[in-house]
Amino acid sequence: MDDTADRPPLPDGPEEPDAALQAEVLGERRHLTALAFRMLGTFAEAEDAVQETYIRWYRLSQEDRDAIEVPRAWLTRVASRVCLNILSSARWKRETYVGPWLPEPVPADALHGLAARAEDPSERVTLDDSISTALLVVLESMTPAERVSFVLHDIFAVPFNEIADIVGRSPAACRQLATSARRRVQQARGRRVSRAEHDDVVKAFAAAARTGDIAGLVAVLDPHVVLRSDGGGVVTAARNPVVGSDRVARFVVGALTKHPRASVVERNTHDGLGFVLWDEGRISGVVTLDVADGLVTDVRMMVNPHKLTLWN
Repeated sequence: MDDTADRPPLPDGPEEPDAALQAEVLGERRHLTALAFRMLGTFAEAEDAVQETYIRWYRLSQEDRDAIEVPRAWLTRVASRVCLNILSSARWKRETYVGPWLPEPVPADALHGLAARAEDPSERVTLDDSISTALLVVLESMTPAERVSFVLHDIFAVPFNEIADIVGRSPAACRQLATSARRRVQQARGRRVSRAEHDDVVKAFAAAARTGDIAGLVAVLDPHVVLRSDGGGVVTAARNPVVGSDRVARFVVGALTKHPRASVVERNTHDGLGFVLWDEGRISGVVTLDVADGLVTDVRMMVNPHKLTLWN
């Protein structure tokens, strides 16, 4: 991702910072985008939060900018507060959203700076997992303060005394918020199967979907499987979650029948193997799945074109 692309315009008033400081500040765009995406769940909202953060920086007087010893820390603090404000108003947006709202899936091979740099392979896995759709769905169930505390501390290693200043709670309260959030994440991760088992089940799911084999789909679906389809009111999608193996199987086959030219293509995602719907030279849908005990328990279909920009 080009850290200097789409830089925010300088508001009238404060003097422009010196070139070295400006380069340092703009160089934090990758970090801020990674932070904001994990807090907000969509790339567009993350970019808006980063843009607002830079605007607030440029509105400072030169004297105020010079007084900031660590620009990265200041930018992180401001971006987190911006995200906290967005999250606090997000509930109303979710309630007025057309159909189920899902976080934006991110391609495994096109991170655009959303995954922070990591030297250790095990750390790389952890960071990649932190932008999986499954984890972002869990984060959606948290209060804004829980989510901000968890993301800042567990993913970006921000001390609780600094988090306290951001969320307006005591350090002890922030520690409790992060602990509560961590417990939810660990519970979700505890149901996971190995990557090999996950991918085998997804391959069976995709094979049955390609051929319209309803019985084959039912065989790999948990009896209480839930399918959520996010069209955002832009394209046709299920307005409510679809529950039950038979209903989900018929929905999947029916959706593909309506798009006879679409191809089901397997793709690696941060949730393990998933697949995309390739239709007339573009990806029109991304499907990620959760697997437990050899069966698919959750199906997430992203067909909202505004949340597929990273895929096309």
